[in-house]
Amino acid sequence: MSDPAKNNLGPAVVLLSGGLDSMVTAALALEAGHALYALTIDYGQRHVREIESARAIAKRLGAARHVELPLDLRRFGGSALTDDIDVPKTGVEDGIPVTYVPARNLVFLALTTAFAETVESRDIFIGVNALDYSGYPDCRPEFIASFAETARLGTKQGVEGGAFTIHAPLQHMTKADIARECARLGLDPAWSWSCYDPTPAGLACGTCDSCRLRRKGFSEAGLADTTRYDRDITRE
Repeated sequence: MSDPAKNNLGPAVVLLSGGLDSMVTAALALEAGHALYALTIDYGQRHVREIESARAIAKRLGAARHVELPLDLRRFGGSALTDDIDVPKTGVEDGIPVTYVPARNLVFLALTTAFAETVESRDIFIGVNALDYSGYPDCRPEFIASFAETARLGTKQGVEGGAFTIHAPLQHMTKADIARECARLGLDPAWSWSCYDPTPAGLACGTCDSCRLRRKGFSEAGLADTTRYDRDITRE
């Protein structure tokens, strides 16, 4: 990876969930030459195990600062990740699934922008993907583009001419592409956590949407996913 001090691109704030996509995105920001500032939001998600992964990733990548922000979206509910709703295990379906958390990326990007403004950063990185994903509306390119304009209009920095750039480097990648980037960057997939419904033994379930998409990506890329799964549907 590039040395941020040599490239002197200034700080970048990365929304670091602890998942594969956010890990690769953070590494790409670092490779580009940015000092890494990471924001992880503990929103009461069922798969809170990803917070531990985010913490480890930030440390391994040498983040200049890592903020873990509590935000209990269980108070709202409305999602299989924040409410008493079963996580689907039968395959990735068309439409918006019950694992969609209402307005999650809208809320998270607003908080990431606030963090960026405090550290005088114009560069915000988010690991959204619009190809191999679960159909979430807040992962689409048009949403990301519109939010950049909202951030410009709604912040002191934006009004004074310091517009934010919202980087979504994985936006048009397949999961196989992302798996290849993970390997190219020298990252261990097991550092990240994608499963929505971990087993009591702490294994990834292997059958939720997120596990299926992740396994499909590594399989298509011909790469090993070092994550431990309770069930390996690729062998069934």
